[in-house]
Amino acid sequence: MVTASQCTTETVFDYSWKQVVQAYWNRYPNPSSTHVLTEDTIQREVRDGKLYSRRLLSKTNPVPKWGKRFYNNAPVRIVEDSVLDPKKKTLVTFTRNIGFKKIMKVDEIVEYSEQKDGRTLAVRRAYISSQVFGFSRAIRAFGIERFKSNCNKAASGFNYVLRHMFPNTSAAAHATAGATNANASETVSTVGTNQIQQATVNKTETIKMAGKVGYAYLKNQVVKLAQIFSIKN
Repeated sequence: MVTASQCTTETVFDYSWKQVVQAYWNRYPNPSSTHVLTEDTIQREVRDGKLYSRRLLSKTNPVPKWGKRFYNNAPVRIVEDSVLDPKKKTLVTFTRNIGFKKIMKVDEIVEYSEQKDGRTLAVRRAYISSQVFGFSRAIRAFGIERFKSNCNKAASGFNYVLRHMFPNTSAAAHATAGATNANASETVSTVGTNQIQQATVNKTETIKMAGKVGYAYLKNQVVKLAQIFSIKN
């Protein structure tokens, strides 16, 4: 029985699903993908309104000193199957190495899906196994850490390609929108403060009412912040 270690990561791209799909087929080369040596499309067809593709890639990654006794850092062949569903707006890819499988076998599934805010969520799941007796646990642990590192590189490289393909729809635009909303919130807060200060000149009942309104406002903001951090975490 071969035991597999699992790992899941999520990445949100500040681009539409259509843009991400277009960039997906053009994401190599990029500054973060120097370990990707070749990529070739060997099969592609449309069935039931879905695009099915199979590609062959070769990659290389440096190994720690203890790993050199099992692996000589030769390029690894990887098969990538994908299904693109334009109706559901999902792109699912499944990759697996076809070399050195006894040393470390990596099965990776990635799903790109459209979010309600117009951005694209990528969920990566990796299943890593090894058949090297006495070292399988260490190799699986190494594979998980390498997977996490490669996920960061993949996201960085993908964003690089997206920025160059769609320069007018970048994270900067979302950042600007966020800054605008923050300024608007600050303006509302300032107006609320001025109103409360003006209320101090009026009767005691008005002051109490303003205090209740201010408390409700602050409580609402705290709940929203708690929800945002909960989602991020």
